[in-house]
Amino acid sequence: MGALAGRTALVTGGSRGIGRAIAERLGRDGALVGVHYGGNAEAAAEVVEAIGRAGGRAFAVGAELGVPGDAPALWAAFDEALAAHGGGEGLDILVNNAGTAQFGRIHEVAEADFDRVFAVNAKAPFFVVQHGLGRLRDGGRIVNVSSGVTRVAFPAAVSYAMTKGALNTLTLTLAEELGERGITVNAVLPGVVATDINPWLADPRARERVAAYSTFDRVGEAADVADIVAFLVSDDARWITGQNLDASGGSNLGVQPPAGRRYAR
Repeated sequence: MGALAGRTALVTGGSRGIGRAIAERLGRDGALVGVHYGGNAEAAAEVVEAIGRAGGRAFAVGAELGVPGDAPALWAAFDEALAAHGGGEGLDILVNNAGTAQFGRIHEVAEADFDRVFAVNAKAPFFVVQHGLGRLRDGGRIVNVSSGVTRVAFPAAVSYAMTKGALNTLTLTLAEELGERGITVNAVLPGVVATDINPWLADPRARERVAAYSTFDRVGEAADVADIVAFLVSDDARWITGQNLDASGGSNLGVQPPAGRRYAR
Protein backbone atom coordinates (compact mmCIF):
# COMPACT_ATOMS: atom_id res chain seq x y z
CA MET A 1 0.00 0.00 0.00
CA GLY A 2 1.53 3.30 -1.12
CA ALA A 3 1.25 6.63 0.63
CA LEU A 4 -1.48 7.71 -1.83
CA ALA A 5 -3.48 4.48 -1.89
CA GLY A 6 -7.20 5.09 -2.28
CA ARG A 7 -6.74 8.57 -3.75
CA THR A 8 -7.47 9.81 -7.23
CA ALA A 9 -5.22 12.31 -9.01
CA LEU A 10 -5.33 14.31 -12.23
CA VAL A 11 -2.11 15.57 -13.81
CA THR A 12 -2.61 18.00 -16.67
CA GLY A 13 0.01 17.72 -19.37
CA GLY A 14 0.84 14.31 -17.93
CA SER A 15 1.93 12.66 -21.17
CA ARG A 16 5.46 14.08 -21.37
CA GLY A 17 8.31 15.72 -19.52
CA ILE A 18 7.75 16.83 -15.95
CA GLY A 19 4.07 15.90 -16.14
CA ARG A 20 4.90 12.32 -17.08
CA ALA A 21 7.38 12.01 -14.22
CA ILE A 22 4.75 13.34 -11.80
CA ALA A 23 2.07 10.96 -13.08
CA GLU A 24 4.39 7.97 -12.83
CA ARG A 25 5.54 8.90 -9.32
CA LEU A 26 1.97 9.36 -8.06
CA GLY A 27 1.07 6.03 -9.62
CA ARG A 28 3.95 4.33 -7.80
CA ASP A 29 2.71 5.89 -4.57
CA GLY A 30 -0.66 4.21 -5.04
CA ALA A 31 -2.90 6.89 -6.55
CA LEU A 32 -5.28 6.23 -9.41
CA VAL A 33 -3.90 8.73 -11.93
CA GLY A 34 -5.70 10.58 -14.69
CA VAL A 35 -3.06 11.34 -17.33
CA HIS A 36 -4.23 14.38 -19.26
CA TYR A 37 -3.02 15.11 -22.77
CA GLY A 38 -3.81 17.86 -25.24
CA GLY A 39 -3.30 16.15 -28.58
CA ASN A 40 -0.96 13.19 -28.34
CA ALA A 41 -3.11 10.25 -27.28
CA GLU A 42 -0.33 7.79 -28.05
CA ALA A 43 2.04 9.47 -25.60
CA ALA A 44 -0.61 9.43 -22.87
CA ALA A 45 -1.29 5.74 -23.53
CA GLU A 46 2.43 5.05 -23.08
CA VAL A 47 2.36 6.72 -19.66
CA VAL A 48 -0.75 4.78 -18.63
CA GLU A 49 0.95 1.56 -19.73
CA ALA A 50 4.15 2.44 -17.87
CA ILE A 51 2.21 3.10 -14.66
CA GLY A 52 0.43 -0.21 -15.08
CA ARG A 53 3.69 -2.10 -15.59
CA ALA A 54 4.96 -0.63 -12.33
CA GLY A 55 1.91 -1.96 -10.51
CA GLY A 56 -0.13 1.24 -10.52
CA ARG A 57 -3.44 2.29 -12.04
CA ALA A 58 -4.04 5.07 -14.54
CA PHE A 59 -6.26 6.26 -17.36
CA ALA A 60 -5.92 8.86 -20.11
CA VAL A 61 -7.91 12.11 -20.29
CA GLY A 62 -7.91 14.02 -23.57
CA ALA A 63 -8.81 17.72 -23.82
CA GLU A 64 -7.16 20.70 -25.49
CA LEU A 65 -6.38 23.56 -23.13
CA GLY A 66 -6.20 27.21 -24.06
CA VAL A 67 -9.41 27.18 -26.12
CA PRO A 68 -12.96 28.27 -25.22
CA GLY A 69 -14.71 25.72 -23.05
CA ASP A 70 -11.50 23.86 -22.23
CA ALA A 71 -12.15 23.35 -18.51
CA PRO A 72 -15.67 21.89 -18.84
CA ALA A 73 -14.42 19.65 -21.65
CA LEU A 74 -11.54 18.40 -19.54
CA TRP A 75 -13.73 17.57 -16.58
CA ALA A 76 -16.33 15.87 -18.75
CA ALA A 77 -13.58 13.68 -20.19
CA PHE A 78 -12.21 13.02 -16.70
CA ASP A 79 -15.60 12.03 -15.29
CA GLU A 80 -16.25 9.66 -18.19
CA ALA A 81 -12.82 8.03 -18.02
CA LEU A 82 -12.91 7.71 -14.24
CA ALA A 83 -16.32 6.03 -14.34
CA ALA A 84 -15.16 3.68 -17.08
CA HIS A 85 -12.15 2.77 -14.95
CA GLY A 86 -14.33 2.00 -11.96
CA GLY A 87 -12.92 4.83 -9.93
CA GLY A 88 -16.24 6.22 -8.73
CA GLU A 89 -16.49 9.98 -8.49
CA GLY A 90 -14.40 12.82 -7.14
CA LEU A 91 -10.77 13.84 -6.92
CA ASP A 92 -8.15 14.13 -4.21
CA ILE A 93 -5.13 15.57 -6.06
CA LEU A 94 -4.99 18.10 -8.89
CA VAL A 95 -1.64 18.94 -10.48
CA ASN A 96 -1.81 21.86 -12.90
CA ASN A 97 1.25 21.05 -14.97
CA ALA A 98 0.18 21.67 -18.58
CA GLY A 99 1.80 24.70 -20.12
CA THR A 100 3.43 26.11 -23.20
CA ALA A 101 6.74 27.93 -23.54
CA GLN A 102 7.13 31.25 -25.31
CA PHE A 103 10.37 33.10 -25.92
CA GLY A 104 10.79 36.70 -26.96
CA ARG A 105 11.65 40.07 -25.48
CA ILE A 106 8.90 42.62 -25.05
CA HIS A 107 9.38 44.15 -28.52
CA GLU A 108 9.30 40.69 -30.13
CA VAL A 109 6.04 39.27 -28.74
CA ALA A 110 3.00 39.37 -31.02
CA GLU A 111 -0.39 40.00 -29.41
CA ALA A 112 -1.81 36.69 -30.63
CA ASP A 113 1.12 34.80 -29.13
CA PHE A 114 0.73 36.71 -25.87
CA ASP A 115 -2.95 35.74 -25.72
CA ARG A 116 -2.12 32.10 -26.45
CA VAL A 117 0.47 31.67 -23.70
CA PHE A 118 -1.83 33.29 -21.16
CA ALA A 119 -4.75 31.14 -22.28
CA VAL A 120 -2.79 27.93 -21.69
CA ASN A 121 -0.61 28.83 -18.71
CA ALA A 122 -2.81 31.14 -16.64
CA LYS A 123 -6.44 31.10 -17.77
CA ALA A 124 -6.75 27.33 -18.17
CA PRO A 125 -5.52 26.46 -14.65
CA PHE A 126 -7.84 29.11 -13.17
CA PHE A 127 -10.94 27.61 -14.77
CA VAL A 128 -9.78 24.02 -14.33
CA VAL A 129 -9.73 24.70 -10.61
CA GLN A 130 -13.01 26.62 -10.73
CA HIS A 131 -14.86 23.80 -12.47
CA GLY A 132 -13.09 21.14 -10.43
CA LEU A 133 -13.84 22.41 -6.92
CA GLY A 134 -17.09 20.47 -6.73
CA ARG A 135 -15.15 17.28 -7.43
CA LEU A 136 -12.20 17.98 -5.14
CA ARG A 137 -12.67 16.31 -1.78
CA ASP A 138 -12.06 18.08 1.52
CA GLY A 139 -8.47 17.52 2.60
CA GLY A 140 -7.36 17.43 -1.03
CA ARG A 141 -4.27 18.81 -2.69
CA ILE A 142 -3.63 21.28 -5.51
CA VAL A 143 -0.12 21.73 -6.90
CA ASN A 144 0.64 24.27 -9.62
CA VAL A 145 3.78 23.83 -11.68
CA SER A 146 5.19 27.34 -12.06
CA SER A 147 8.75 28.32 -12.96
CA GLY A 148 11.96 29.65 -11.50
CA VAL A 149 11.79 32.52 -14.01
CA THR A 150 9.40 34.23 -11.58
CA ARG A 151 12.30 34.67 -9.14
CA VAL A 152 14.73 36.43 -11.49
CA ALA A 153 14.59 38.91 -14.34
CA PHE A 154 14.32 36.91 -17.57
CA PRO A 155 13.69 39.33 -20.46
CA ALA A 156 14.04 36.60 -23.12
CA ALA A 157 10.71 35.06 -22.08
CA VAL A 158 8.81 37.98 -20.60
CA SER A 159 5.28 36.84 -21.49
CA TYR A 160 5.92 33.29 -20.28
CA ALA A 161 7.32 34.60 -17.00
CA MET A 162 4.25 36.77 -16.55
CA THR A 163 1.94 33.77 -16.87
CA LYS A 164 3.86 31.90 -14.21
CA GLY A 165 3.77 34.95 -11.94
CA ALA A 166 -0.01 34.88 -12.29
CA LEU A 167 0.02 31.20 -11.32
CA ASN A 168 2.00 32.01 -8.17
CA THR A 169 -0.59 34.59 -7.18
CA LEU A 170 -3.40 32.10 -7.87
CA THR A 171 -1.61 29.63 -5.58
CA LEU A 172 -1.49 32.10 -2.71
CA THR A 173 -5.10 33.16 -3.14
CA LEU A 174 -6.49 29.63 -3.42
CA ALA A 175 -4.60 28.54 -0.31
CA GLU A 176 -6.50 31.16 1.69
CA GLU A 177 -9.79 30.42 -0.08
CA LEU A 178 -9.70 26.65 0.39
CA GLY A 179 -8.07 26.39 3.79
CA GLU A 180 -11.40 25.96 5.55
CA ARG A 181 -11.88 22.75 3.58
CA GLY A 182 -8.48 21.41 4.58
CA ILE A 183 -7.23 21.68 0.98
CA THR A 184 -3.60 22.68 0.57
CA VAL A 185 -2.45 24.67 -2.46
CA ASN A 186 1.21 25.04 -3.35
CA ALA A 187 3.37 25.74 -6.39
CA VAL A 188 6.71 24.30 -7.43
CA LEU A 189 9.14 26.48 -9.38
CA PRO A 190 11.54 24.36 -11.48
CA GLY A 191 14.63 25.70 -13.17
CA VAL A 192 15.88 24.31 -16.47
CA VAL A 193 14.93 20.63 -16.68
CA ALA A 194 16.21 18.06 -19.15
CA THR A 195 13.04 17.19 -21.08
CA ASP A 196 12.11 17.13 -24.75
CA ILE A 197 10.93 20.73 -24.48
CA ASN A 198 14.61 21.71 -24.14
CA PRO A 199 16.33 19.86 -26.99
CA TRP A 200 19.11 22.45 -27.03
CA LEU A 201 20.51 20.78 -23.90
CA ALA A 202 21.94 18.13 -26.22
CA ASP A 203 24.70 20.66 -26.94
CA PRO A 204 27.37 19.93 -24.28
CA ARG A 205 28.40 23.57 -24.08
CA ALA A 206 24.83 24.72 -23.49
CA ARG A 207 24.29 22.01 -20.89
CA GLU A 208 27.47 22.97 -19.06
CA ARG A 209 26.47 26.62 -19.03
CA VAL A 210 23.02 25.84 -17.63
CA ALA A 211 24.39 23.35 -15.10
CA ALA A 212 26.46 26.17 -13.64
CA TYR A 213 23.27 27.99 -12.63
CA SER A 214 22.63 25.37 -9.94
CA THR A 215 24.66 25.14 -6.77
CA PHE A 216 24.82 21.38 -7.48
CA ASP A 217 26.41 22.03 -10.89
CA ARG A 218 23.98 19.89 -12.88
CA VAL A 219 20.83 20.23 -14.96
CA GLY A 220 17.56 19.28 -13.31
CA GLU A 221 15.76 16.05 -14.14
CA ALA A 222 11.99 15.58 -14.33
CA ALA A 223 12.17 13.17 -11.38
CA ASP A 224 13.67 15.93 -9.22
CA VAL A 225 10.46 17.93 -9.60
CA ALA A 226 8.14 14.90 -9.42
CA ASP A 227 9.54 13.88 -6.05
CA ILE A 228 8.83 17.34 -4.64
CA VAL A 229 5.26 17.20 -5.93
CA ALA A 230 4.83 13.74 -4.39
CA PHE A 231 5.79 15.20 -1.03
CA LEU A 232 3.42 18.15 -1.34
CA VAL A 233 0.42 15.91 -2.10
CA SER A 234 1.22 13.49 0.74
CA ASP A 235 0.00 13.64 4.33
CA ASP A 236 3.51 14.68 5.36
CA ALA A 237 2.89 18.11 3.78
CA ARG A 238 -0.46 18.69 5.52
CA TRP A 239 0.86 21.83 7.27
CA ILE A 240 2.26 23.48 4.12
CA THR A 241 0.04 25.70 2.00
CA GLY A 242 0.26 28.91 0.00
CA GLN A 243 3.93 28.35 -0.82
CA ASN A 244 5.81 28.95 -4.05
CA LEU A 245 8.54 26.36 -3.53
CA ASP A 246 11.80 26.78 -5.41
CA ALA A 247 12.63 23.52 -7.20
CA SER A 248 15.59 24.72 -9.23
CA GLY A 249 18.47 23.02 -7.43
CA GLY A 250 19.57 26.28 -5.91
CA SER A 251 19.78 28.15 -9.19
CA ASN A 252 20.80 31.81 -9.01
CA LEU A 253 21.65 31.73 -5.32
CA GLY A 254 24.57 34.03 -6.02
CA VAL A 255 26.71 35.47 -8.80
CA GLN A 256 26.92 32.92 -11.59
CA PRO A 257 30.36 31.76 -12.75
CA PRO A 258 31.36 31.65 -16.39
CA ALA A 259 30.46 28.44 -18.20
CA GLY A 260 32.67 25.56 -17.18
CA ARG A 261 33.99 27.16 -13.99
CA ARG A 262 32.64 27.16 -10.45
CA TYR A 263 33.72 29.59 -7.77
CA ALA A 264 34.94 28.02 -4.52
CA ARG A 265 32.26 27.85 -1.84
